[in-house]
Amino acid sequence: METPDLPALRSYHSWIANETLEDYSLRYTARSFRRWSPFVIANTALGGISFLALETIGASITLSYGFMNAGLAILVVSLFIFVTSLPIAYYSSKYGIDLDLLTRGAGFGYIGSTITSLIYASFTFIFFALEGAIMAQALKIYADVPLVLGYIVSSLVIIPLTLMGITMISRLQMVTQPLWLGMMILPFVMIAVKAPDDIAKWVDFAGLETGSRGFDVLAFGAAVSMMCSLVVQIGEQADYLRFLPEKTSANRLGWWSAVISAGPGWIVIGGLKILAGGLLAVLVLGSGLPRPAALEPIHMYIVAYGHVFQNPALVLFCATFFVLISQIKINVTNAYAGSLAWSNFFSRVTHYHPGRVVWLVFNILISLLLMLLGIFDTLEVVLAVYSNIAMAWVGAIVADLLVLKPLKVSPSFIEFKRAHLHDINPVGCGGMALGSLVSLTAFTGVLGPLMQAYAAPFSFLIAFLTATLIGFATGGRYYLARPPVHPSLGSEPSAVLRCEICDHGYERDDMAYCSFYERPICSLCCSLDAHCHDACKKSHQDLESSRSRYFGGGFTRRIAPHMPQRLLKVAGVLIALSVVTGALFLLTYRLIDPGEDVPHLDNGALLLRIFLALLPLLAISAWWIVLANESRELAERNLVGSLEKLYETREELTRSERLAALGQLTATVSHELRNPLGTLATSVAVLQRAGGMAGERERSELDRIQRNVRRCVRIIDDLLEFSRRPNVTMVPLALDAWIVEQVADLRALSPVALELELRCDRMIEADGERLRQVLVNLVQNAMQAVLERPEASPAGWVRIVTACEDESVRLTVADNGVGMSEEASQRLFEPLFSTKPFGLGLGLALVRRLVERHGGRVVVASRPGDGTRVDIFLPAAPAEHQHVA
Repeated sequence: METPDLPALRSYHSWIANETLEDYSLRYTARSFRRWSPFVIANTALGGISFLALETIGASITLSYGFMNAGLAILVVSLFIFVTSLPIAYYSSKYGIDLDLLTRGAGFGYIGSTITSLIYASFTFIFFALEGAIMAQALKIYADVPLVLGYIVSSLVIIPLTLMGITMISRLQMVTQPLWLGMMILPFVMIAVKAPDDIAKWVDFAGLETGSRGFDVLAFGAAVSMMCSLVVQIGEQADYLRFLPEKTSANRLGWWSAVISAGPGWIVIGGLKILAGGLLAVLVLGSGLPRPAALEPIHMYIVAYGHVFQNPALVLFCATFFVLISQIKINVTNAYAGSLAWSNFFSRVTHYHPGRVVWLVFNILISLLLMLLGIFDTLEVVLAVYSNIAMAWVGAIVADLLVLKPLKVSPSFIEFKRAHLHDINPVGCGGMALGSLVSLTAFTGVLGPLMQAYAAPFSFLIAFLTATLIGFATGGRYYLARPPVHPSLGSEPSAVLRCEICDHGYERDDMAYCSFYERPICSLCCSLDAHCHDACKKSHQDLESSRSRYFGGGFTRRIAPHMPQRLLKVAGVLIALSVVTGALFLLTYRLIDPGEDVPHLDNGALLLRIFLALLPLLAISAWWIVLANESRELAERNLVGSLEKLYETREELTRSERLAALGQLTATVSHELRNPLGTLATSVAVLQRAGGMAGERERSELDRIQRNVRRCVRIIDDLLEFSRRPNVTMVPLALDAWIVEQVADLRALSPVALELELRCDRMIEADGERLRQVLVNLVQNAMQAVLERPEASPAGWVRIVTACEDESVRLTVADNGVGMSEEASQRLFEPLFSTKPFGLGLGLALVRRLVERHGGRVVVASRPGDGTRVDIFLPAAPAEHQHVA
């Protein structure tokens, strides 16, 4: 009886199943969804370069370090970003994956890339908050809108524009791009025409912190480190490049143009915008406004449009309109990229995915909180710290894409599915960890002012070299946990397969074979499954043996089960909570500290006391989180265990029902056929005794009748034997000596040579008669398989081998016969299955039943044309019985 297909085990909200909303946020982008032209995708991706934080960054480094240091830093970092972004853009476009999925397969592993998802999400909400603050400043100056209200408006207006994903964003960028481009270029053309002296002032500007117009090593390094935070912008470009259609000979030129221009090419225009920000900041400063105002883009473009129009109202309107359209264009990209990053992060941490739309709102709310905290006032510190971590991340990725993949140390493709990846890959994780640790230490000034200034480039260099060395040292063995292709998934990449967990169809590249559910599963269901505990990559014995071994068996017997493991989890959660809380307190301290010249309370000491008072609460929270997680895992394991037992019970009930039906049928057949067969056998015997009335031909036919009568009787006996529960009488038995006693009868079964290799001197407990039945069935099958070989084959043989293995003995029956197909091997022990024209198919089924009654197991290995090997493992007799002869 076939096992019915299980129903779909998971259903999603309608907005998750709707890919117009979801945009393949957690998975490979299907070929069927990549319906936009390379030009549309490139235009959409380039819409993200409208962010005015570039002008703010340019203004900050120019005012602080002067034109010479800022200009060189912009040139060097722009070239660096172009080179490192190109392989990331290429692989994202080729494989249809975003930066998070790329990170998984480029050296970080499935869980290892979780922290990078958080880093990328931080990039999106930090820059969303900066751009939202810029937009609120423009609304404040133009319409006297309170800043808090401006923050809320600049956040909420993005939600409906980003809700529909790339479908809406591509239309928005297509409509606004020409207008934005014209409004950006026009004022700079007019400055060059009307006020070339302003450009000369900018070129001659000396930094306010350095006081020098010449090159300064420390100032140049500080400017470079601040700009390095922009290296992660390639992630937002990749979020759109993954929608490029597959490269073909027809679209090859357009495809490469889109990859280069919308990938690393963003920094070409971006670098010019950073330079423009420095120019406008110098002009704002020259107009008499203070330095904080010179860092605000609204003041920059008021000065810029002052060179275009004479009417102040028109100047203010154009500057405000340009700022607003710029902020909308970039913040739809920031919000969209953030929703993808949060989806990837929380799907792995919680095994739950409420949909990209939920994380879109979540990302915008975090950005709104940062605006209310005044992140714009701490721009330099935030970007400088962030750049150290971001550079380590990119360094590890680039090491894999530019070095390890071309040298074939790592796989040539990007594998992103949980089912095929190790949780942690030391290549990327190790490189990023070391690069971040050293660079952040250098950033504090411990290693001297030079290392402090160049902390971010140093972070990239260490991560790049470390990842490369670890890759060669490990030989790339931590990239794939198991082969990524399973025969059940077919070989056609564009074929649509049904996920048997959520019952939706996905392309082959987005599917894996789940050995836990034993069926195809999509990458999203695989990511969200919390029941399997990565059973496809670890055996149950490995999972059990790895638990509670931190302090040795003697100590763990005196404490609660798994207590060391639990304490380590609590410590990890407590550290994470403490770091996050400490970061918030540090940010709060920087925002509320009025400066040394203003009398104030000791805010630092006050916040430290509050933080220390919160530590017990954080510890309780960490303990509660760990216990809640353990309770959830325990409930899941109990549920899975119950389902497995239910399945086994159902299978056992099915077998019992079949055996009961077979027993009833056998009893009826035996009763109805034995008497006629007995009568027929008696009549044949009578005819044979009357030999005078029969010739040679008649005697031959009578013999044939008698053989078939005996065969029918044997079939009835086999059916009766199989339908009964076999009773065994266990006695100590010397296996080797017992086999020698059976050899004469076994060799009489067939002329095939029977060889013995008896190397087991141990006793077993067995029923000799039942075990003889097992041995006879196996040897008879082996001899028949040898006789079926072609006549020109080498001499056939059947070999009986015994050996001792730990606490059991192995009895092997091997032959060099015709062998079996894979299908026949899988069905070998099914009752009534036989490959022989006259076979009933009960012999091997009875063998397995008898062996299992002895507490053993049967293993079969066979290949067509190479013979068959049957191994029977039986428990050895207790030590007190080993001396019995």
